[in-house]
Amino acid sequence: MAQIAFKFVKWDTPELTTLKDSKVYRLRAHLNNGGKLNREEKNWITRSVWECCYFKRGIAFSGYYFDFSDILKRYFVKQHGSIQEYYAIDKTALRTILYGKIEDIVELPY
Repeated sequence: MAQIAFKFVKWDTPELTTLKDSKVYRLRAHLNNGGKLNREEKNWITRSVWECCYFKRGIAFSGYYFDFSDILKRYFVKQHGSIQEYYAIDKTALRTILYGKIEDIVELPY
């Protein structure tokens, strides 16, 4: 079972238990308990990981790092003549965060 979150800041933060009502906490706990994700949740996690400026395979929230690397896959996307690396749950979720014509999407192990 994966830990819910890790504190990654040096300053004082609220206890992790106070974040139980947050979406990221609920999704990580749901996955830890063997739950399945619906399409909306997959898209939300993929977008939140993509928007996170601190980590490539997780979400930063209130000084805690919620790691989703156990469910994310690495993709290389060729778009507009260049290749970018993305982490997403699946290709469908990845396509929801990309704009414009996608030339190719390749899944690579990491």
